[in-house]
Amino acid sequence: MAVGHAPPPPTPLLPDISGIPDIESLTPLRLPGRRAVVPRWLRRAVGPLLLLLVWQVASATGALAPEVLASPGTIARSAADLVTDGTLPTAMGVSLRRVAAGLLIGGAVGTALALLSGLSRLGEDLVDATVQMLRTVPWVGLIPLLIIWLGIGEAPKVALIALGTAFHLYLNVYAGIRGVDAQLVEAGQSLGLGRWGLVRHVVLPGALPGAMTGLRYALATAWLALVFGESINADAGIGFLMNQAREFFRTDVIVVCLVVYAFLGLLADAVVRTLERLLLQWRPTFTGQ
Repeated sequence: MAVGHAPPPPTPLLPDISGIPDIESLTPLRLPGRRAVVPRWLRRAVGPLLLLLVWQVASATGALAPEVLASPGTIARSAADLVTDGTLPTAMGVSLRRVAAGLLIGGAVGTALALLSGLSRLGEDLVDATVQMLRTVPWVGLIPLLIIWLGIGEAPKVALIALGTAFHLYLNVYAGIRGVDAQLVEAGQSLGLGRWGLVRHVVLPGALPGAMTGLRYALATAWLALVFGESINADAGIGFLMNQAREFFRTDVIVVCLVVYAFLGLLADAVVRTLERLLLQWRPTFTGQ
C-alpha cells in the first residue's frame, strides 16, 4: 500500500478586524472624577501668597509690631508713594548705572584674564596663581583701601562691584575652556583647523556654557556688592534710600528697597537665561519631567 502525503492542517479561521479602527485613531477616555491639572504658575504662587497672608494677619492682629516690620499693605502704599514722587525710579536708575559700569569693567577684566590663562600654558603660569590668591581675599574687606585710594565718590562703588564680578567670570570661563572635550579638538585638527580656527570654532563655543554660568553668578554678586558699595557715603541710589529709612526706623521703605533689589536681580537673571536659550540652541539639555 502506497504511503501518500499527509493532508495539510486546516487553516484557522481568523476574525474579521476590518471594521476595528487603528489604535492611533482612538481618543483616550477620561475617567469620571479625574481632576484637572493645576497650572504650574499657580502652584509656584501658592507659597508666596500664603506667606503674605500670614504676614498680613500677624500685622492686623498686633502679633507683629509695626516698628519691627510693617504690614504688606503699608509697604505697598509706601512703594506707590515712592514711585509717584519719582524717588524710587531715580534711585533705581543710579544703582543700575553703577552695576552696569562695575559689571562691564569686571567682566572685561575677568574674561580677558581667563582667555589668557585658559588658552596658553604660559598665560596660566603667569596669571592663574595670582588670581587664585587674590580671589581668597574678602572683597568687602577692601572697602577701607578703596576709600583711601579712590575717595568717597562713584569710583570705589564701581570698583567694588568690578572686583566682586571679575573672579566669577574668570573661574567659570577658565573652567569652560579647560573643560572642552579633547576629542572635539582632535576632530577640528583633522578637518584642517589651525590654532585660531580651533579657538574660534571649537574652544570658545565649548566654553560658552561656563561663561553664561559665570555671568549669572557675577550678576548676583554685583547686586550684593552694590549694597555694600552704596554704604560708602552715597547720596543717591537704592542703598541711600535704605540708609535714610534706617535713620527714621522706616521698615516699610527698607522692605521696598529689598524687594527692588530682588526684582532687579530676577530681571537680570531672566536676561541671562534668554541669552542662554539664544546662544546655546545647539546644546540639548534636560529640562525636568
